[in-house]
Amino acid sequence: MTVIDLRSDTVTQPTAGMRDAMAHAPLGDDVYGEDPSVNKLESWLSQRLGFAAALFVPTGTMSNLLALMAHCERGDEYIVGQQAHTYKYEGGGAAVLGSIQPQPLDNQADGSLDLNQVVAAIKADDFHFARTRLLALENTMQGKVLSLDYLAAARKLTREKGLGLHLDGARLYNAAIKLGVDAREIARHFDSVSVCLSKGLGAPIGSVLCGSGEFIAKARRLRKMVGGGMRQAGSIAAAGLYALEHQVERLADDHANAAFLGKALGELGFDVEPVQTNMVYVQIGDRAEQLKAFCAERKIVLSAAPRLRMVTHLDASAAQMEQVVAAFAEFGSR
Repeated sequence: MTVIDLRSDTVTQPTAGMRDAMAHAPLGDDVYGEDPSVNKLESWLSQRLGFAAALFVPTGTMSNLLALMAHCERGDEYIVGQQAHTYKYEGGGAAVLGSIQPQPLDNQADGSLDLNQVVAAIKADDFHFARTRLLALENTMQGKVLSLDYLAAARKLTREKGLGLHLDGARLYNAAIKLGVDAREIARHFDSVSVCLSKGLGAPIGSVLCGSGEFIAKARRLRKMVGGGMRQAGSIAAAGLYALEHQVERLADDHANAAFLGKALGELGFDVEPVQTNMVYVQIGDRAEQLKAFCAERKIVLSAAPRLRMVTHLDASAAQMEQVVAAFAEFGSR
């Protein structure tokens, strides 16, 4: 039986077409700016998202770190959600490596930050305080999509308050598919956007940071500083470009599979949060470890958490979602 891995959309394998693109990618030395495949990826994505420049990096963590360090100086502060990746799940890099103080706020039920709370968190121009320089948002946020109206309001606020606005758009294209808009309609509200290629898009590695020419030049210097300069990186850049050209529209399939899974589990009596994109959250409580072991025996790989997250992706089919539902039904009847 094929293993069904729902821990994350980072577990996907490259498709045959992607492997072919990787094998035949023209290569050069990217630190010298001479890798044609990297240059093509950076130019392609920056143009489509409406930015002047872009930078290819190994990971989303590095992409966000470079963005925070390019926006802020030592002793500055950025406002961010308590559950945001840049604050909670990236090793404290902004503070450790950038000497940037995070000011976390509680995320609202829809994944947003209350903009009134954002205003209240902005520090006065006083040498007692860290200087507030940036607001960082995430879209999608635990599978939830921020509305275009909210993004416009956040843009207006940051302009009025003289702040930068960064988007951790690790799943930007999931948000765009859900909203039925071009990704540019989301990206246009931000000063910088990080796009992860190795999540729902299905590339094996890589993220791209987009912004102004001056901003990306600073980020490129910082990339070298933190060890992110790569040489013949075109083979992995080609995978990312292939994903962007061929594997965006199919994200709707992941959303449909997640919606089916969430609805079916709810009908079985499980406490399921509303599903918007490719993430299904189920309240399992103290039976999380039991469920994980039970499903593992049936070749279904889950994380163990009281609030269980299951993520659909290109290597998880509709038929496999039926297998997952059957396993939960059996588990629930015990």
